[in-house]
Amino acid sequence: MSDATTRDDATVLLRVERGLARATLHRPRAINALDHHMVLALAGALDSWEKDESVSVVLIDGAGDRGLCAGGDIRAIRASALDGDGEAARFWRDEYHLNARIARYAKPYVAFMDGVVMGGGVGVSAHGGFRVVTERATVGMPETTIGFVPDVGGTHLLSRAPGQVGTHMALTGTPVGAADALYAGLADHYVPSERLSDLAAALTDAESEAAVLATVGRFAESAPAGTLADRRSWIDTCYSADTAEEIVERLRAHGDPEAAEAAATIVGKSPSSVKTTLAALRRARALDTLEEVLEQEYRVSCAVLAWPDLVEGIRAQVIDKDRSPRWSPSTLAEVDTAVVEAAFAPAPDGPLGLAEPRLPRADPDVRGRPG
Repeated sequence: MSDATTRDDATVLLRVERGLARATLHRPRAINALDHHMVLALAGALDSWEKDESVSVVLIDGAGDRGLCAGGDIRAIRASALDGDGEAARFWRDEYHLNARIARYAKPYVAFMDGVVMGGGVGVSAHGGFRVVTERATVGMPETTIGFVPDVGGTHLLSRAPGQVGTHMALTGTPVGAADALYAGLADHYVPSERLSDLAAALTDAESEAAVLATVGRFAESAPAGTLADRRSWIDTCYSADTAEEIVERLRAHGDPEAAEAAATIVGKSPSSVKTTLAALRRARALDTLEEVLEQEYRVSCAVLAWPDLVEGIRAQVIDKDRSPRWSPSTLAEVDTAVVEAAFAPAPDGPLGLAEPRLPRADPDVRGRPG
């Protein structure tokens, strides 16, 4: 007789089978984009499962065959920006608390990063203890494309990627595949998508972090080759420049066609977002904890909510889909440094109030990376 239990929250499916608690994001037509209800459902489930002695492992995945999660519900964020109702800020406040909770969760947290994993999808997966990518994985922080700035702890993750790889990913908004996600520190293990169901079944018998690591290890393989490591020669040279304008100049002058392509990509993004993203990444690198970075990201997100580029960028990408945003200002040179600096001012509704991080749950070697 099965001891499985299931609860259907419509957009989040929650169930427990033996020791495995499983949360499935369930908006497949929207590639499981996160809305406020989903964030609250996940937070509530984590609270419940942490106290449940029968639960040993938590697993998050996505419904459908397109991906774990395409990010936050940016249509709702745009509507909130236009209405000025404060809902976007409330959503981010709860979402960032969830991101911090995942990073410090008391039980093994496994994320199946299969298919599209963007923005908010990174937030509910890449802070977990066991991050599994597949051959279908497309992982990234594309916020500069919509006039926003990487959040959900994305600037924490990308600021700690090798060399200037994170800066390249953040400014261009370019997603990466499995091998490059592993290289950039956004994932830990590669498992072919056809083996995920068997891995999930095997996790029902794992009762400790060491057992989870051993179980994932039995299914893990070497990922197909990536490209970021080979591009470090121009990425590190060009993205180490002091300003966004100089980064673009170096990329154009480098001589590598891929560097020139990166320059053209950056120029097409929101200039205000590009400059603020660069500042956020460099400040994040100097902060010690994810919690501190999330506090910074919340201030920036609330500020950017009032900028015209966020509404315009979402319009161009998902409302009218003309892919022709009219940025204001339209060039990097026109962006006022004072506006960028003001984005880091305290949020109108105060700090997130995140608790100080707890000590790592286990020796870093148990999970194969720092806690």
